[in-house]
Amino acid sequence: MGRVINLESAGKDRTRLTKATVLAMRELMRQSAPDETTRELAAFIALALLQIHETIDASVEAWEKKGYWVKADRFRMDWAWAGRLGEQMRQAVLAEDWGGVATVVVQTGAKLSAVKLPERHRLGTPWVGAYRMLREMK
Repeated sequence: MGRVINLESAGKDRTRLTKATVLAMRELMRQSAPDETTRELAAFIALALLQIHETIDASVEAWEKKGYWVKADRFRMDWAWAGRLGEQMRQAVLAEDWGGVATVVVQTGAKLSAVKLPERHRLGTPWVGAYRMLREMK
């Protein structure tokens, strides 16, 4: 039997999620007043940040098996913001605190400023239905 190659790794998931988050933040900044689309975008950002946080342990698992503890800890510290900001965004969206949402978006934008999104991306609109998912997550 041949080797099984996993094409869906935590790093690829994290890259896809960061790009989708940047796209959602751009769309959110274009919103003039809070409406259903604004809720969907903000909820998607919260869910994406929480999912990014979940990929961290899977990424450092191999380093820890080899004894690269410092590298693993540095990676965890570099991405610790994702879980914290994801939880803040979740609470702000559920409370409809749009000032809090804006604060989290600014902080997230600073962390993801290096992410490049091509003009003709194939991400679509991944935020459709995110607000319902976020409410059910409680």
